[in-house]
Amino acid sequence: MTPNEQTALVRRYFELMSASDIAAIIALFEADAFILSPFLGKMSAEDFFNKLGSASTASKLTVFDVLLGESGDSAAAHFEYDWTLASGDQIVFQGIDYFKFSDAGKFASMSIFYDTHPVREDVGDKYANA
Repeated sequence: MTPNEQTALVRRYFELMSASDIAAIIALFEADAFILSPFLGKMSAEDFFNKLGSASTASKLTVFDVLLGESGDSAAAHFEYDWTLASGDQIVFQGIDYFKFSDAGKFASMSIFYDTHPVREDVGDKYANA
């Protein structure tokens, strides 16, 4: 993938997250792709995004930067997540998603980084019943 294609794929992910299009998000990932989440640990991409979809009613993500890795197989995005949970609670926080690309031009993995303390303090574990 070219650097422009990598940046476009990362930005497409965030567009689909804001549209809450879970099936299209999953399609950006390899079948064996995984997500590393501060709340949920390591999960398959399909399981993670289905769980996220069940826990959410709306999402608005604003990307500040997409940074490409030196080896050509990774990217990181700094973003703000305005997230409305199924319970009606709303959370706004900033984070970093770190993507690894596959040779086929999809995501092989994604690691999520953000400070979980304020989120847990505000709303608790909203995944518990999802």
